[in-house]
Amino acid sequence: MADLADVNSDLSQQVVIDTQSMPWQSSPSGTVWRKPLYREGGEFGPVTSLVRYQAGGKFRSHAHPQGEEILVLAGEFCDDHGRYPQGSYLLNPDGSQHAPYSDHGCTLLVRLRQYAGHDRPQIKLDTTQAHWRQGMVEGLTVLPLYAQANYTENMALVHWQPETYFARHTHPGGEEIFVIEGTFEDEHGVYPQGSWIRSPHMSTHTPFSRQGCLIYVRVGGLA
Repeated sequence: MADLADVNSDLSQQVVIDTQSMPWQSSPSGTVWRKPLYREGGEFGPVTSLVRYQAGGKFRSHAHPQGEEILVLAGEFCDDHGRYPQGSYLLNPDGSQHAPYSDHGCTLLVRLRQYAGHDRPQIKLDTTQAHWRQGMVEGLTVLPLYAQANYTENMALVHWQPETYFARHTHPGGEEIFVIEGTFEDEHGVYPQGSWIRSPHMSTHTPFSRQGCLIYVRVGGLA
């Protein structure tokens, strides 16, 4: 069993991780592997991680107190409620239950126990078929994934065309970014595919992409 010490648990600190250089760690399943990006409280606290199911990988049926968020990065993820190919986005609300598995293997971005509140909806979205909106600047398109007025977080996919530049701005509640494709940049660094960036409450930056990129963004929830 992998060490379950806290990982990047100080939310006041900026964190930048090249996930492609991280080793996979075992999970209680034995057929599912993970790369922890954020963890508090060991196996039963809030967690953000990359998760890889080997072919035939599975977990027993289990509940999700405080919810679960999944973005399918590669392969096909499955549970007793459906099958979710690459590009699928899932939000399983507080108290939901399932028995997840993958016949042929898959890679996921997963957030556990970070969405308390029984009034949240169940979301199952195929982002490859969804309608993207024009962003605030030319070259930027946005696919909203989830937002709810009672809570502070707002999740979306954002596609940057090459040579797209955004104005300097501040993030009340912080921001998390995972680079799915291409290279994302700001004045603080260059973040290739597989980068995970967490910026704290009231952090400021001027983002751009010279190459173009696709990113997952979560704004808020880190105050």
